[in-house]
Amino acid sequence: MFSLPVLLIAIALTLFAGVLALNFTTGEKEIERRVERLYAAADPDFQRAMGVLLGPAILQGNRFEALLNGDRIFPAMLSAIRDARKTITFESYIYWSDAIGKEFAEALAERARAGVKVHVLLDWVGSNKMDPSHLAAMEAAGVEVRKFHKPAWYSLARMNNRTHRKVLVVDGKVGFTGGVGIAGLWTGDAHDPQHWRDTHFRAEGPVVAQMQAVFLDNWIKTTGVVLHGDNYFPELSEAGSDAAQMFSSSPSGGSESMHLMYLLAITSAEHAIHLASAYFVPDQLSTQALVDALKRGVKVQIIVPGVHSDAAIVQSASRARWGELLAAGAEIHEYQPTMYHCKVLIIDSLMVSVGSTNFDTRSFRLNDEANLNIYAADFARRQVEVFNADLLRSHRVTLREWQQRPLTEKFLEHAASLIGAQL
Repeated sequence: MFSLPVLLIAIALTLFAGVLALNFTTGEKEIERRVERLYAAADPDFQRAMGVLLGPAILQGNRFEALLNGDRIFPAMLSAIRDARKTITFESYIYWSDAIGKEFAEALAERARAGVKVHVLLDWVGSNKMDPSHLAAMEAAGVEVRKFHKPAWYSLARMNNRTHRKVLVVDGKVGFTGGVGIAGLWTGDAHDPQHWRDTHFRAEGPVVAQMQAVFLDNWIKTTGVVLHGDNYFPELSEAGSDAAQMFSSSPSGGSESMHLMYLLAITSAEHAIHLASAYFVPDQLSTQALVDALKRGVKVQIIVPGVHSDAAIVQSASRARWGELLAAGAEIHEYQPTMYHCKVLIIDSLMVSVGSTNFDTRSFRLNDEANLNIYAADFARRQVEVFNADLLRSHRVTLREWQQRPLTEKFLEHAASLIGAQL
């Protein structure tokens, strides 16, 4: 017979193992086979699949502005906040305590004191470096601040599910999304290793309602409160000529949908795939989709962080998986000046997808993510120009260089790759 202390320890370990297992799985069936190529990105069937099979609907009449680095991103976001007259909804993974965090807190608090309804949803993990005084100042001004999946006994199985989304919507009319968090690392113009390279998009037009709906999805999960009416969802007229959809995924509502969206986009490519990825740890299906594209003559260029990567273990896991891609002819480039935090996919200079999603299993299966998909040739060509400018500041890793890296490096990379699904 086991003694009572031993039995209690065994029960505790069993419970811990069960909670851990629940946190590393969604319970849903994974996509197990490659997606069959049925059409090209230029074919109407492609947009029909993206808007009907995956959803939400692709909406016409939008206008977008690409904002490169903090010197352009943060002023645009703060200007929109300060111009708010009715509502502000803001969801972010990272919110830290530094000058830019204080500036956002003050701008949001000022609008709340002016009578604007301000709702802020922050990830509990990503905002753990936030100055409590910033939070207190916002709440004292009337800002509703909530934390996504704050630890509680009844939600332990969801601790590994974080909201990685970055969405700001002002008056239901102007939206922002992309890769930036609210922290000093994103300020500046990528001019040194302490100031990161990233891209955010400003949106106007009917798609902003979808961006609002994405925010509302997690606001309801966290608070149980439904925000609706004209202050949040006003009638939106056309603001431009670009088609778009705001695509989202969550373990609680179809964790494989973002993965499938990326696979469909890659499979549709006919000429070129440009992928900017802060954390590039492809699974076998994604690797195979890229290799298949290379075999049919598609040029594949990928930019990832270089010497200034902020996550050494992720970088090691990434490099371990490059062999098959490099052998098939993919170009992999490491950005040199600073940490490269962009998350942009461009297909055939026709479609651009930008948002919070990394090219890894954590984004595809465990996090809540959101990407803005824009279907506009002129806009896409301009983003290829931005990509090419980043390429000029990157080092191309050849197959020979990859094969000749030191044995110790290979060993560490292989070890990191074994836990790649959680990175």
